[in-house]
Amino acid sequence: MRGALYMVLAMAGYVFNDAMMKLVANDLSLFQAVLLRGIMVSVLLGLFAWSRGDFAKVRTSLSRPLLLRVFGELGGVVFFLTALFNMPIANVTAILQVLPLAVTFASAMLLGETVGWRRYGAIAIGFIGVLIIVRPGSEGFNIYAVMALIAVCFVVLRDLATRSLPADLPSVLVGFYTAVAVTIMSALLVPFQPWKPFGIQEISIMAAASAFIFVGTIFSVMTMRVGEVAFVSPFRYTIMLWAILLGIIFFNDYPDFYTILGSAIVVIMGIYSFYRERVISRQTASQ
Repeated sequence: MRGALYMVLAMAGYVFNDAMMKLVANDLSLFQAVLLRGIMVSVLLGLFAWSRGDFAKVRTSLSRPLLLRVFGELGGVVFFLTALFNMPIANVTAILQVLPLAVTFASAMLLGETVGWRRYGAIAIGFIGVLIIVRPGSEGFNIYAVMALIAVCFVVLRDLATRSLPADLPSVLVGFYTAVAVTIMSALLVPFQPWKPFGIQEISIMAAASAFIFVGTIFSVMTMRVGEVAFVSPFRYTIMLWAILLGIIFFNDYPDFYTILGSAIVVIMGIYSFYRERVISRQTASQ
């Protein structure tokens, strides 16, 4: 139960970060916002990693899976935040909830992991839920919905690469590497967008975003250490409740019927997929 609580808090941290980023969408360019947040997050994670002694493993931590993970994160950040800056937060968040299903599918196709017909069915129905959310051919469908889907592809690459990381590599150190890489990328790209003047308000919002993403990262690590993965994983979908609530409070965005229907389908299929994975794990362990 403690692991489940940590998962809920982690999801809250991530989606509150998204809300803060969206709040400055009209005041800062995309890479300005990413750069400011990246500097702050890098400092927070760096200090936390240093306090834990994680930097002792810097020399042995660099590897191809880590580089692939960082690349997936960079692509995911660019496409996700571009979509977030231009779409309701609940819609973008809902599309990203197909991620566990997409990772399962990619693991079967690319890594040869065994996936039964029930989970394949859940994946197919889950993707139908995404189509209901984005509604191709409707007036609400645009390039930003496509960018959210592309972000899913990059995050799938990130998560698959994460599976290949050494078990003794500290998660906080991985987060620090990622934050530094995102900061460097945004510093290189920020000259290609108009530089907008900013003040205390924008810096305060970015500081809050940095604190929230730090909270999300730390509680994600704590979740995996104290909770059974198969039990706590479905609680990741509480992010949808946070996203809908914040969308209404901060942006007056009320999700329509199709967004709620599609989100419900994706969430139910994701939870069912976690359930089937748990059943299969128990059957394998008993044999």
